[in-house]
Amino acid sequence: MDPMEAILGFAIMMYMFESYLDLRQYTALKSPTLPKPLVGVISQKKFEKSRAYNIEKSRLHLVHKLVIVLMDSSLLYFGILPWFWKMSGEFLVHANINAENETFHTLAFLACLMFKILITNFAFSVYSTFVVEARHGLNKKTVRSFSWYILKETILAIVIGAPIVASIIAIVQIVGPYLPVYLWTFNFVLALVTTTPYPIISVGFNRFKHLPSCNLRGKIVTLAWALNFPVKKLLVFPRSETPRDSYAYTYGILKKKRIVLCDKLLKQCKDDEIVAVIAHELGHWKLNHTMYSFITAQILTLLQFGGCTLVMNSKDLFLSFGFDTQPVVMGFIISLYAVVPLQRLLSFLFNLVSWAFDFEADSFAKKTGYGSPLRAALIKLQELEDLSSINTDPWYDVFHYPEPSLVQRIAAMDESEWL
Repeated sequence: MDPMEAILGFAIMMYMFESYLDLRQYTALKSPTLPKPLVGVISQKKFEKSRAYNIEKSRLHLVHKLVIVLMDSSLLYFGILPWFWKMSGEFLVHANINAENETFHTLAFLACLMFKILITNFAFSVYSTFVVEARHGLNKKTVRSFSWYILKETILAIVIGAPIVASIIAIVQIVGPYLPVYLWTFNFVLALVTTTPYPIISVGFNRFKHLPSCNLRGKIVTLAWALNFPVKKLLVFPRSETPRDSYAYTYGILKKKRIVLCDKLLKQCKDDEIVAVIAHELGHWKLNHTMYSFITAQILTLLQFGGCTLVMNSKDLFLSFGFDTQPVVMGFIISLYAVVPLQRLLSFLFNLVSWAFDFEADSFAKKTGYGSPLRAALIKLQELEDLSSINTDPWYDVFHYPEPSLVQRIAAMDESEWL
């Protein structure tokens, strides 16, 4: 079998498996009854609104994924990728730009692929925001604010992405058989640069405030000191400037660590419940979950770059995709298709470990005396999630998400009877 056809076959098989999980999730969302932990907690009216919204969102997701797999399959099967590569080179020639420079050629090629992004991401994002979310009263964006957000994302991708692409191409062209090690080193340094200073820098660009002196502040500091967590600052951030499922987190290096709280967490929960959420986060730190996750991610990244190297060194594989040369960017694109089944499996296993870490952190909070307040806080946080999924399929969740849902955590607490 032709290598391209085999890779395409793997991609379609993965799509069929994920569609099976999507249908399981769709069936779970249609369940007309509340999960046992939320009976009497979530009103029937809010449950019905959540159910209607997530069913419609799930239908859109199924259509979105179908469009993606059809476009990706067409790009591979009909030789559109090599045609884009050829056309981008001709464009550079007409623009009097050196088409022999692989960096320039690659950037022009990626620009040609923007049409796929517009169809598979932007168009669906517009429909989801201004039709689906608007219909259910969730859209708070205007056309102007949405357009400005997309423009900022595009500019950021160009400003940051272009130097990264150029650096990776230079590394591939210079380095010999130790390419995976060098690529991993580059990625490792990039991860340190972006994850270590970023939270500190973000405080300057976002509306973070210091938690004022109060009884809650004293309880948090007391808990942190009791666990030998060297807290330097306690900050509060607006809910609008964080992922929807993030209510508290810790960051920092050496003896200058920060604890950051969501403002809605402060408004919704009592002091002991807030401290219980912090105890969960400190459990991750105390049990070295963050370090283990980072190390695991780096090992997986090294293996992934090793796979990329095998792909980029295979002339026959490039020929099967219609390329008589071996551009670096296509090596990465082909490797993404080639390693999808293994990557999905490893991601699933990683999620299993991550779920175990979350349950361990919940148990740690219990051992510090905050079991009952944590359960109460999780129930209140579920109420904060505007029309979030309430009935979900566990197979779908563990395959797609690195953390269990609030409902699943509450159910685990009830089953363990450790309160």
